[in-house]
Amino acid sequence: MDGVPRVPEQRRTGTSGATGSAEPPEPQETPVGLRFSVLGPVRAWRGDELLATGSPQQRALLAALLLRDGRTATAAELIDALWGDDPPSQALAAVRTYASRLRKILDPGVLVSESGGYAIRSVGGDALDLAAAEALRADAEKARGAGDLRTARELCSRALALWDGEPLAGVPGPYAETQRARLEEWRLGVLESRLDMDLEQGCHAEAVSELTALTAAHPLRERLRELLMLALYRSGRQAEALAVYADTRRLLADELGVDPRAGLADLQQRILQADPGLAEPSAPATEPAATPLRPAQLPATVPDFTGRASFVTELSDVLSSASSPDGEGQVMAVSAVAGIGGVGKTTLAVHVAHAARPSFPDGQLYVDLQGAGSRAAEPETVLGSFLRALGTADSAIPDSLDDRAALYRSTLDGRRILVLLDNARDAAQVRPLLPGTEGCAALITGRVRMVDLVGAHLVDLDVMSPEEALQLFTKIVGAERVASEREAALDVVAACGFLPLAIRIAASRLAARRTWTVSVLAAKLADERRRLDELQAGDLAVKATFELGYGQLEPAQARAFRLLGLADGPDISLAAAAAALDLPPETTEDLLESLVDTSLVESAAPGRYRYHDLVRLYARACAERDELPPEEREAAMSRLLDFYLATAAGVYAIERPGERVLDHFAATDHPGLVFADRDRALEWLFNESNCLLACAQQAAAAGLQRKAADLLMAAVDLGESGANSLQFAHAATTVSVAAEAVGDQWAEARARTMLTHVHSVCGRFSEAETEGHRALELGKAAGDPVACGQAPNQRGIIALYEGRHSDAEAHLEQALEAFREDANQPGAASALCNLSRVHLATGRLESAVTLARRGVEIYEVDATGQALRLANGKYALGLALTSLGKTAEAQSTLTAALEIFRGSRQHLWHGMTLFRLAELHLADRRPAVAAAHAEQALAILSGIGGDWRRANVLTVLGRSLAAIGHTDRARVCWTESLTIFEALNSPEADDVRALLYPAAVA
Repeated sequence: MDGVPRVPEQRRTGTSGATGSAEPPEPQETPVGLRFSVLGPVRAWRGDELLATGSPQQRALLAALLLRDGRTATAAELIDALWGDDPPSQALAAVRTYASRLRKILDPGVLVSESGGYAIRSVGGDALDLAAAEALRADAEKARGAGDLRTARELCSRALALWDGEPLAGVPGPYAETQRARLEEWRLGVLESRLDMDLEQGCHAEAVSELTALTAAHPLRERLRELLMLALYRSGRQAEALAVYADTRRLLADELGVDPRAGLADLQQRILQADPGLAEPSAPATEPAATPLRPAQLPATVPDFTGRASFVTELSDVLSSASSPDGEGQVMAVSAVAGIGGVGKTTLAVHVAHAARPSFPDGQLYVDLQGAGSRAAEPETVLGSFLRALGTADSAIPDSLDDRAALYRSTLDGRRILVLLDNARDAAQVRPLLPGTEGCAALITGRVRMVDLVGAHLVDLDVMSPEEALQLFTKIVGAERVASEREAALDVVAACGFLPLAIRIAASRLAARRTWTVSVLAAKLADERRRLDELQAGDLAVKATFELGYGQLEPAQARAFRLLGLADGPDISLAAAAAALDLPPETTEDLLESLVDTSLVESAAPGRYRYHDLVRLYARACAERDELPPEEREAAMSRLLDFYLATAAGVYAIERPGERVLDHFAATDHPGLVFADRDRALEWLFNESNCLLACAQQAAAAGLQRKAADLLMAAVDLGESGANSLQFAHAATTVSVAAEAVGDQWAEARARTMLTHVHSVCGRFSEAETEGHRALELGKAAGDPVACGQAPNQRGIIALYEGRHSDAEAHLEQALEAFREDANQPGAASALCNLSRVHLATGRLESAVTLARRGVEIYEVDATGQALRLANGKYALGLALTSLGKTAEAQSTLTAALEIFRGSRQHLWHGMTLFRLAELHLADRRPAVAAAHAEQALAILSGIGGDWRRANVLTVLGRSLAAIGHTDRARVCWTESLTIFEALNSPEADDVRALLYPAAVA
């Protein structure tokens, strides 16, 4: 093959018509009612029904046949057209499959097989939009030749209006590429002809705006430059006209090494000489009176529209308010739909607009305002287009924006028309385009929330629900492929962030690749660094959609967007964002709110902001590409880490006054928040838990293991509470692994100390002991007083729980010595209280009470009465007093501890204190009260604290129930607790067996 597609170009056969007629030729009958388009996406309709034309390659086959004007294309020609020099091994079979599928979609006798090839037959000449456009162009040339410029211009405009974006959009193959270039060249020729007639009719001011945009899009097209020079000159802007020539000459020399063609150079000389022949025509041809038209400009709705039921209902109700039940106009309804790029604003608006057509019998206007791009449509240009669509003659259209807007509103007066303003930049662009008359309605889409558009009904469009997302994916890919891999399909739509554009792209890629499974696509999208690159198909790309919004940001907005996207947390608070950006909170809030208005960032709650998952990936890509110097990325995350560490350390100090741990934290360069009271401090800590733990993991991966480990220590309440234990353990593991990888024993010792603590809290005593042993070794090697004190303290508690009392006492004596060497009095108090429990377990009741009282006395020196560690001391003292029989004092002490734990959000210790109170009441012969406390403890400890603690509570609950005669319930509780103790190989199993089988024990 020579690489040139064999399918010949379509024969151009213009339809004859009467010269000077204002109407296009009558379309030929299409017996089967089929229509086709190639001047945009390749589509087919049966009447008003949009047909599903299949995969991109299948549409490429359909396009190749449509562009042959009924002539047969051989299989070899079609293979060459679809794949060029590199066809797949099964190309012929694929062509036959595509043809077979198309034959089922189209009416009988339309796609025929003959001579080893295929052809499209039995459709009328105007069934193809290209044929209709060529016929209109031919009639326009005849009308122009006869001197009827108005008719010629209208026919050209109608030909151009048949274009719906890029020809053969999304269709692959060398033939389609060649045809796209040919059709675009033909369109530009028609456009130049129409613009030439515009100038002949004296419409210079409007032509300047359109020609400026066209020359920017096609800088080397000299005919457009020539028309722009003439339009500027006739508008009295001679200097600008000459500047266009100078720009053109320089561009051609730089790009092609040539001079402008003779016609352009001659026009320059004539302008310099003020040639009278260039003057504006003094008497444009008289145009007949305008005839009101009924525009129907809505784009086609997608056949696979999915979900959005509540939004469809909401918008439909607003639009219907423009008309009363009897059809009399009441109000002008305005709805503005805002949302992130790719969320489906246009698709939703077009769908709703089509459904509302019966309510607006006088027509529907549509315009893409290109607000997301760098060249948003000018309102005066849009008004000119709308006025023509409504039947206003060009000569009657005024030049100024205000005059056009006034004429537009007057033209709409008494008519019921729906205006769809798509992709708006802001309210200022939209206001002149609003109907403002009863019975009309405007539906607006844009990325910016138009809060300043008075009277508008605002709708914020979010991503799809998982169910809707899966439905859309299934409609595109096919139910059979999805049904066999439902979990993989859910992974795909989740990786797409449930964003409709991303789902459509991913599904289209899969639909076009029959050898791929859903799992293959899911695996490709699992790589976050490649995900945005994977989410593109043809001219659709998620990254390009985000780029449009990002490109319009001011430098400060763009910096905030980039840097805050680097943070791993699910969202970010205003204070944390201000720290990361190194800006005052007021400035930061202004920047973030502006990003919310552009739909690049979402407002998660007052004072909190979040990114859509795909937007976050894009923000990070922008940071890598645009953030200069690159060190600023690291600096921003370092400031964020310092903010979290400094603030969490402040909370730690409030909960644990006098603790020396804070003195051993790494220094921070950025201050944290300061809290007026304990409640606000704890509220901040638990509200920021996910963000704080994510920051610790991110910092460890970035080489800041020491500060990451310190942050975990400062936030230990999150792990100790039980509510965040799983996330805390994951973060501590991440930091530990990162520290070990770089040989940082100091950071690893602290991270393992925190793992010891959280494993113990969760009842995983074996894992806790392993981590504690290693943490102590590392702490000694690194000379870290924190790990040297806390690790043996934790190991002592673990040994106590496991019944290894001599080990427990040895560990705790070691901890006590380490704390005293570090002058850490609260730490020493903790070790004393834990030693009290060992003495209690070994029958030394008096010394147990003495040790616990010494611990509480130390805590009370610095504590305000509500410090968390004071509650820990009172907990230990209450246990000792209970065993000594001092139940009144024990109850008072445990109740005081309970109130502190409850106020500190320490769910684990809240539940355990209720359990200890249940033991106390049971010992004091109040079994009903004991049972109530045990039930509360079970409820609070559900899912936290581990199975060992649950089994202990069940044992006490069973004893309480048995004491009040509920023996069957008691046995159920003991049976469950025995199962747990046996699985854990705990010594408590013997005690429970004795309760269940007293005769056997006896």
